[in-house]
Amino acid sequence: MPRRFLVKTLSTFFFIGYLPLIPGTFGSIAGLMLFWLSGANPAFHLVILSALLFIGLAVAKDAEVIFGRKDSSRIVIDEVCGMLIALLFLPADIRVVITAFLLFRILDAFKAWPASKAEELPQGIGVMADDIVAGIYTNIILQVVLRAASLTFS
Repeated sequence: MPRRFLVKTLSTFFFIGYLPLIPGTFGSIAGLMLFWLSGANPAFHLVILSALLFIGLAVAKDAEVIFGRKDSSRIVIDEVCGMLIALLFLPADIRVVITAFLLFRILDAFKAWPASKAEELPQGIGVMADDIVAGIYTNIILQVVLRAASLTFS
């Protein structure tokens, strides 16, 4: 299989990035699907996330060259990873998952510091880094909210 085709396949997460409207949102939905497929099993979730982070970092630089621009909207493996980070160690409760999805999309769009700086990193790392930061922010916010809610209702 030619390298160019492999990079396109993986960076667009099996061509989701070619969808004409909001490919990043569909990439995030793919992350949700992987979360559900993992059965919200933290060990399996970590294996999937680790593999996709490795793949994303490996193909991002070449993908930017192939698509002719930094962080092309066609590259969605970063959103898949960011969404998986957002859901890491969270319960598979539909309310939590929907909240995580919405919060991640908002934080990804607004690029709160240091995501805005992370996006500037060279060699394709910035493609992945801003979504990793948005996923971490989402996860921290929801972990705090869920713990505060459990204290309030116990």
